[in-house]
Amino acid sequence: MRADVREVADGTYLVHGTHTNWVILTEGDAATLIDTGYPADRELVLDSLEAVGSSPQAVAAVLITHAHNDHLGSAEYLRTTYGTPVQLHEAEVPHARREFLHQVSVGTVLRNGWRLGVLPWAVHSLRAGGTAHLPVAAPEPFPAAGPLDLPGRPVPVHTPGHTRGHTVFHLPEAGVLVSGDALVSGHPISRISGPQLLPDMFHHERAQALASLAILESLDADVLLPGHGPVHRGPVEAAARRARDHAL
Repeated sequence: MRADVREVADGTYLVHGTHTNWVILTEGDAATLIDTGYPADRELVLDSLEAVGSSPQAVAAVLITHAHNDHLGSAEYLRTTYGTPVQLHEAEVPHARREFLHQVSVGTVLRNGWRLGVLPWAVHSLRAGGTAHLPVAAPEPFPAAGPLDLPGRPVPVHTPGHTRGHTVFHLPEAGVLVSGDALVSGHPISRISGPQLLPDMFHHERAQALASLAILESLDADVLLPGHGPVHRGPVEAAARRARDHAL
């Protein structure tokens, strides 16, 4: 199976895995990888790097929006196999080490099994490694505030709520926002399309996730690359307002 790789701006690629996305930023053959999909997406991650003219050896760092298994899937593999640093917000570092787990429980999913699409999504998630134990042994906090010295010069912006240390990545020069699960454009169990918050059961602190939309509104970007759903084009400010309207 080949990865579904879309170039959305110069050197910026959105990759659709199985129900989740990751992003590749390139400079020559060097790359920054933002998120890594489910554990079962590993071959797609490696294929997507090849498709953009890079390789796992050329990845300068793996940046993680948050430490849920559908975003963390191959982070430890890349770290141990290729020595790739894995970086997150300092509040998310212990989550990546699995000192605790802020992730929807199997019980919560079962209680919501009557909702349209929940059971097929749950079966897929289990098969893809959604409940696997995937600690990152040596995750690192971002080294400094402001743009990271990596391909694409991403700027981490803390957006807590979905998890305590959830972070989006702003690419000011490209007008792009990599939004992880702070703002998505679709999900298999959602009945709406376009900019939205994930369903309530997925958020560690739903009220804080809603409040973090104000942070997104302040970022100047007109291309949204979400953790779930297709690319969304249009002002991120308007996308965040639309998500708030749906959520209220």
